[in-house]
Amino acid sequence: MLDESKFDVNFQLLALRIPREFCKIATRLLNGYLLDKPRVKPITEDPTSEKNRYMVLSEKVQNPDLSDIPMQKLDELRKLCEVEVVPYSLTLGYSYWTADHILKQILPPGVEVPSSFETIGHVAHLNIHDELLPFKDVIAKVIYDKNYPRIKTVVNKVGTITNEFRVPKFEILAGESDMVTEVKQYGATFKLDYGLVYWNSRLEHEHVRLVSLFRPGETICDMFAGIGPFAIPAAQRGCLVYANDLNPDSIHYLKINAKINKVDDCVFAYNMDARKFVSQLMAVPVCEVNLESNDSTIKACDTFSMKGIHDAKAEDRNFGVEEKEVAGNDAKDEPEGMKNSSRTVHASVVAIKRPSDCFTEENGNAQSEHKKKGNTQKRMKESVLSKAKAWEHVDHVIMNLPASALQFLDAFRGIISRKHWKGPLPLVHCYCFIRATETKEFIISEAETALNAKIQDPIFHRVRDVAPNKAMFCLSFRLPEACFVEDITDSTCHFTGGL
Repeated sequence: MLDESKFDVNFQLLALRIPREFCKIATRLLNGYLLDKPRVKPITEDPTSEKNRYMVLSEKVQNPDLSDIPMQKLDELRKLCEVEVVPYSLTLGYSYWTADHILKQILPPGVEVPSSFETIGHVAHLNIHDELLPFKDVIAKVIYDKNYPRIKTVVNKVGTITNEFRVPKFEILAGESDMVTEVKQYGATFKLDYGLVYWNSRLEHEHVRLVSLFRPGETICDMFAGIGPFAIPAAQRGCLVYANDLNPDSIHYLKINAKINKVDDCVFAYNMDARKFVSQLMAVPVCEVNLESNDSTIKACDTFSMKGIHDAKAEDRNFGVEEKEVAGNDAKDEPEGMKNSSRTVHASVVAIKRPSDCFTEENGNAQSEHKKKGNTQKRMKESVLSKAKAWEHVDHVIMNLPASALQFLDAFRGIISRKHWKGPLPLVHCYCFIRATETKEFIISEAETALNAKIQDPIFHRVRDVAPNKAMFCLSFRLPEACFVEDITDSTCHFTGGL
């Protein structure tokens, strides 16, 4: 238990009692000789009279005759008003001292004081080292007390991440047990249950950096989307986003976040293995292969696509999400090395973007037109959504699973139909860890082995250091032409608008 009274510090000081109307002038005259402590005012009420005030003097003024203050200043003050010296007692307790100050008093000498923690909405995430585990409860209480009401829940990670969804196990050390919270990043709002989904606030600048490479009208494939830290801002910029994650809870909150940020018409969510997601997204449907020979197949696929849209939208409506207006991000210049990205806005994407509340190319911000066009707008929207063809073109592929994303590059082997593909192959942004014993050449070799193809002009961007000998990087490159396949076999009719 934390005894808060042990942190009380008493100061025996001197104060000047003067008429309240002369306090401003007296403050100027006594500059450097008044109490100077953060969050403590040197001028306070006189308990004996409303007409007077106490001007609390600095600790360096110890003599009641005020001989510690230059005579000239005292003479000027006494010409203004009558000055009376009185004793003044000040106690600074637990509520005054900072968390760092208190923890230094609590923890054993030589033990490093926890200097920071990750904030996820109202949740504070501590990473308490083994040597501090005996003090975890008192550490959490201090963090909670000093940050409430901004922080309402304090948690600590328990053990290592072993589940397939990359979600740590937490123990609640202080505050409420509610782990459902909201985070705001650069004009987007993200709702999440921190106990069920993965979130890392330290990647905020990386989310912005990568999304700034995207242009309105581009198509994005996000293989490990989580709750949408890349997908939602990309949609806010006017991109069409196919977002997948294996964790069903992540997809649940991805759909909620798409609604909150009013981009649910531009984000299509999938809950499946990443390899299966890519193979279904980019495989040419039978209805396209038989385009000239089988009109009935085409009609069947069209009917299936429209049914999929209605089913997906009906499912989204069941979430009952309250919508909020959220500002978008401003476009930024593209870094050197990414200038080969396609700038062509494909006809199918333009058709989706204009009638479906995606963002306009002029400013990248959401422009809702539901009120203007009503039901006609909705019918137009559903009609064109079924025409999106990811097997014809994708501009960017995001692979934000640094522990194993390189291994998933084999999903692109011989998957893209050269006959149907339009424009350049997509830029792949594959996140990875590089240890001190590894080189960039080694990472490229691993990627090329997975692709079974040579990578041209790879670009590495250092994201952040995650340990003393381990850093997170983003490897960006254009998908090699070896990923093309000449003949389409074993394709099946499928719908790419959402599962």
